[in-house]
Amino acid sequence: MKEERPSLWRRWVLNPILQQLTQGISPAKIALAIAWGVTLGVFPILGSNTLLTLLVGIPLKLNQPILQAFKTLTYPFQWALLLGFYRAGEWLFNAPHVSIHIPTMMERFFKEPGPFFRDYGMTALYGIAVWCLIAPLLLAALYFITHPLIIRLAALRRPKDAALTAPL
Repeated sequence: MKEERPSLWRRWVLNPILQQLTQGISPAKIALAIAWGVTLGVFPILGSNTLLTLLVGIPLKLNQPILQAFKTLTYPFQWALLLGFYRAGEWLFNAPHVSIHIPTMMERFFKEPGPFFRDYGMTALYGIAVWCLIAPLLLAALYFITHPLIIRLAALRRPKDAALTAPL
C-alpha cells in the first residue's frame, strides 16, 4: 500500500510552524512573524521585500524562516495590489494619473530617464504612503487572527507529544 504524501500546504507551511513550536518559539512570536511576513510581502516596490523582512525581522528577533516563507507566499498578492496602491496614492495626493504600461515605460526609461524616474518615482512614493497607512491595520488584523490559530495548532500538537513521552 502506497503511503500518501502530505500536501504542499502541510509540508511548506504547517510542518515548519509545528517544528518551530516544538523548538520553543512562542505562538505570539510565530503569529508576529506571519503578520509581518504578509504585511511586508505586499509592500508596493517589487524586489524590496526580502531586504525589508531582514531589516524588520532581525531587530524584532522574528523567526526568519517563517517571516521569509510568508513574505514569499504573499508574492501573488503583491502583484495584485501593486496597481491599487499606486492608483490610491495618486488619488490621495491628487497627482496626475501615470500610465503603468510596461512597453511604454521601457521606451520612456531609455528615451528620457530623468523624467521617467521623476514621474514613476513619485507614483511609487504615493503607493508607499498608502501602504504605510494600511500596514498597521493589516499587521494588527493578521496578528489577532493568526495568534489564536497558532495557539490552537500548538494545543493540537501537545497531546501527541505527551503521548509519546508518557511513562508506560
